[in-house]
Amino acid sequence: MRMKLLRVALAQMNSTVGDLPGNARKISDYIKKAGRYKADIIAFPELALTGYPPEDLVLKPQFISDNLAELQRISKRTYGITVITGFVDTAKGNLYNAAAVISEGRIIDVYHKIFLPNYGVFDEHRYFQPGSRFPVYNIAGARIGISICEDIWHREGPARVQALAGAEAIININASPYEMGKPQLREK
Repeated sequence: MRMKLLRVALAQMNSTVGDLPGNARKISDYIKKAGRYKADIIAFPELALTGYPPEDLVLKPQFISDNLAELQRISKRTYGITVITGFVDTAKGNLYNAAAVISEGRIIDVYHKIFLPNYGVFDEHRYFQPGSRFPVYNIAGARIGISICEDIWHREGPARVQALAGAEAIININASPYEMGKPQLREK
């Protein structure tokens, strides 16, 4: 069996909360750069478009519609690469912490975060509804599962379901506020 080669770019960008045009510009710049390196996929942080955490900004309908409009503009720049980026989605009056899967100029699908943290500085239950789907995507000849932050920490969560459904790799986008000693804590 021949091994697949999948080139993944990780954009560890510093989003500014509420700066939708500025964050969209950064995302677009990273997409161009990843394209020059012939990446198959570029993954951005959780809520990269809105900044993390957007908190009460998500309660403003204009902010949500502007975020969706910027996402559409970004999608037009995705030829030859698959983009996975965080944004705020809305469906049936609910808000979701979401990851867009974008390719060939259009949004292919949207994943909604399932496990919403509600401890310490995290208050996602206040703003978002949990997702309920565990999709696996065919990207550049590989089967990829996508999840968001807290979803990866649960043994019976999306990654397990996606792996059992044939995912060969999992891309988990996340973002957290800065915290002293976090890398050492995670390594433990």
